[in-house]
Amino acid sequence: MPVITCIDDLKRLHKRRAPKMFYDYAESGSWTEQTFRENVSDFEKIRLRQRVAVDMSNRTTASTMIGREVSLPVALAPVGLLGMQNADGEIKSAKAAEKFGVPYTLSTMSICSIEDVREHTKAPFWFQLYVMRDEEFVDNIIARAKNAGVDALVITLDLQILGQRHKDLKNGLSAPPKPTLKTMIDLSTKWAWGLEMLGTKRRTFRNIVGHAKSATDMSSLSSWTAEQFEPRLDWSMIARLNEKWGGKVILKGVLDVEDAKKCVEVGADAIIVSNHGGRQLDGALSSIRVLPSIVAAVGDQTEVWLDSGIRSGQDILKALALGAKGTMIGRAYVYGLGAMGEKGVTTALQVLQKELDISMALCGKRDVKDLGRDVLLVPEDFEGRWQ
Repeated sequence: MPVITCIDDLKRLHKRRAPKMFYDYAESGSWTEQTFRENVSDFEKIRLRQRVAVDMSNRTTASTMIGREVSLPVALAPVGLLGMQNADGEIKSAKAAEKFGVPYTLSTMSICSIEDVREHTKAPFWFQLYVMRDEEFVDNIIARAKNAGVDALVITLDLQILGQRHKDLKNGLSAPPKPTLKTMIDLSTKWAWGLEMLGTKRRTFRNIVGHAKSATDMSSLSSWTAEQFEPRLDWSMIARLNEKWGGKVILKGVLDVEDAKKCVEVGADAIIVSNHGGRQLDGALSSIRVLPSIVAAVGDQTEVWLDSGIRSGQDILKALALGAKGTMIGRAYVYGLGAMGEKGVTTALQVLQKELDISMALCGKRDVKDLGRDVLLVPEDFEGRWQ
């Protein structure tokens, strides 16, 4: 068993153990990948303010996210194709999150279905919706989520059309992998992954196949997904989806103050400041740069969370200190899943919690809910002056 000290340790194991196309799917952004890189590097521009001679006993990272008690203010973000990183990956991730006491969010583009995850977990999970042209499919999947006891709907706003990710095109990304010579050579070196995949029946998009009328098998699935993301998605459609759901709604993919205000108007219980991990609009600002202005605009009206770029507990601390009420992690736990399955997801959460706890204490804080800008040293031009 390797010694895991940080998220990068899990990333290296993930790269070694998962097929190249699925590692690259996780570790890539759109076009030049500028935003993908700056999501991480912009965190490094913020420094922490060390304090000494303060009582550091009885610390806690416990908090709440939209009224749900959490062991630390982190939710597992929706990530597609988790079941290709590791067999039954969505189930394993959800189980790890449940045991750790944080929320798990299932993606529309998951390998394991809503029903699969419900069957193997007890705690309520969240479901992320991509709005599709097929209204019958959307109505049906919302009903399936309700029947599964999903307690919050996460509507992704920033994927009406797909940003181009060069690595996915070059690798011929598909689920399951197509048996090309290049793919078969790569899979021959990933025998442990292959053996686990042979042991599961879940190898394609089970939220879609068998539920969308025109996506009945692998050959029809590709054309269905290519055509289905709803380019007409607007605020009136979001309001209707909110009403149709009738429960807690989280809106994901906000980078602009005016859009954040619209989210409040349509009744969002939480807003996720996110650029889709740098996978959509390349050249957009990093999430952490945008966060303070959105908190200032709507933070007193709804919960504001941060997604994209978190790779450490210190990153979580910085986001919370800049006003976020919660955070979402994607790649940080995907590395763990690809490296060691459910145990890897748990390990990723343990690493983040330990880093957050120790860093918080060294900044003179005992309760994660007390974190504020007083623990940070932020460059004067951090948010930038843009025309």
